[in-house]
Amino acid sequence: MEIEVTQRTVQGTGASRRLRRNGRVPGILYGAGKDALAIELDHNDLYHKLRQEAFHSSVLTIKLGGENQQALLRDVQMHPFRQIVLHVDFQRVDANRKIHMKVPFHFINGDICPGVKLSGANISHIFNEVEVLCLPGDLPEFIEVDLKDLTVGHSIHLSDIKVPAGLEFAALVKGENHAVAAAVLPRAARAEEEAAPAVSVADVPAANQKAPAAEAGKEAGKK
Repeated sequence: MEIEVTQRTVQGTGASRRLRRNGRVPGILYGAGKDALAIELDHNDLYHKLRQEAFHSSVLTIKLGGENQQALLRDVQMHPFRQIVLHVDFQRVDANRKIHMKVPFHFINGDICPGVKLSGANISHIFNEVEVLCLPGDLPEFIEVDLKDLTVGHSIHLSDIKVPAGLEFAALVKGENHAVAAAVLPRAARAEEEAAPAVSVADVPAANQKAPAAEAGKEAGKK
């Protein structure tokens, strides 16, 4: 994804307010061993790009004065209650150095898994994104989590997920194998299951019970 920026020559709170009044957003571009650069962007273009999931988890092409630079979106400051972007940070990337980035999960086949179709369970998404380690060129827009074999009472863990070559989950590197999704029975179904009493002789209606004495008399008459 590409985004055009312009170098910002005037800085400070007052200058930033004037930029916003003119439909521009102040920002900064830093990293990769280069000096930090104050930039500005078109507000409407940036706002619409921020609504796209891939813009938050992809290596972006920053177009600045005829030069293209690869960068990641690192921070966005929004107005507390208005749909206005106040400031944005981009970090340059080095193609030969691994990056640490959050990538969203896309869950598939939850509606056909045994937990849902056979047991009426609900799919609980414990995590909707994950931190990954990889080279910039190996960064995916999302990671697919296939739930087709998920049964009630069981979970999908990070170690169960297939990932592209060259990509690692940061948590697994640290030895933490988190659950990311589970098939859970609805609360009402669990309550019914727990409340259902075991059937005993005492629970059988009297009309359906045979009196021991009467049965003994019948047996004696037969003899």
